[in-house]
Amino acid sequence: MFFSIFAATLIPLVPDASQTSGFCFCIKRIAKLRFFIKIWNFPLLFPYFCGNINPKNRTIMRLEGRRESTNVEDRRGKKTVAAAGGIGIGGIIIYLIISLMGGDPSAVMEQMQQGASTEYVDDGKDYSQVDAELMTFCKRILAGTEDVWTREFQKMGRTYHAPKMVIYSDAVSSGCGNATSAGGPFYCSADNTVYLDLEFFKSMKRQIGADGDFAYAYVIAHEVGHHVQNELGILGQAHQQMAQYGRNTPKSNEVSVRLELQADFFAGVWAYNDNKMFGSLEDGDIEEALNAAAKIGDDYLQKQAYGRTAPETFNHGTSAQRSRWLKKGLTTGDVSLGDTFSPAYSAL
Repeated sequence: MFFSIFAATLIPLVPDASQTSGFCFCIKRIAKLRFFIKIWNFPLLFPYFCGNINPKNRTIMRLEGRRESTNVEDRRGKKTVAAAGGIGIGGIIIYLIISLMGGDPSAVMEQMQQGASTEYVDDGKDYSQVDAELMTFCKRILAGTEDVWTREFQKMGRTYHAPKMVIYSDAVSSGCGNATSAGGPFYCSADNTVYLDLEFFKSMKRQIGADGDFAYAYVIAHEVGHHVQNELGILGQAHQQMAQYGRNTPKSNEVSVRLELQADFFAGVWAYNDNKMFGSLEDGDIEEALNAAAKIGDDYLQKQAYGRTAPETFNHGTSAQRSRWLKKGLTTGDVSLGDTFSPAYSAL
């Protein structure tokens, strides 16, 4: 996941990194309190793509008349609460009692968690007309990824199972754990779902100056790229490798970089083929996405935060790497050219 910086106080709210991929784990290891304080008032700690669908002086993707995906769930305004079977206060008390008695509470807690469920309480607001154009945009982009990847998988003699997308506000419960908007968009392999808060798009421009609706599309296509990796078995293998190396170790970070660069490449493959199928791109759209990719490289973000870089902590790739792999997908549209795991790490 690739678009935000975490403060230490927010890390417990981030979904399990072994099952999530995408924007939300970018350079969290270098997030420090001074930078966190500096941007505390922003709804997203480091958002990257700007606000409205039709601002002036920018290119607009050709999406009129395109179908909208039915795999989108709108959870805006819905807060999660513990339901029957949840651990709750009682579960915590049981955990403490068993621990104090010298027993192993893990088995009991696992049983309680297996019976847990989540309920959503509506905040009473009507979100049907809030960011309606942006919602339509997201549905059309997701539909485009469905169309392209269904065809690409057919070429490989495989069946593509499309992911869901959950649009939420502020916080959400996923199959990989709880998350806040501060984490940015992410893909959860446990429930095959892309999670996105629309506020993320709205604050992109003022934070790093990345603009354009194709930049928005890049965000979605990147996360769907992680789903493609999951469908192909790549994501699970990579997560196993990362677990063996240990979380946030240099070797684990290298595997993470390879995953993220391939997701960038897959985003480019989608754009190439979507344009071929539907004529969706205008002059300037590709420049928007490449500019965005350059602005979310680990080196760029670390320099912005600290004025220096720590390459051993990179877990998403440099600006040059991200732009290069996105461009490769955009110019070739060929899935077979997206092997980011065989080349030497220095050659990426």
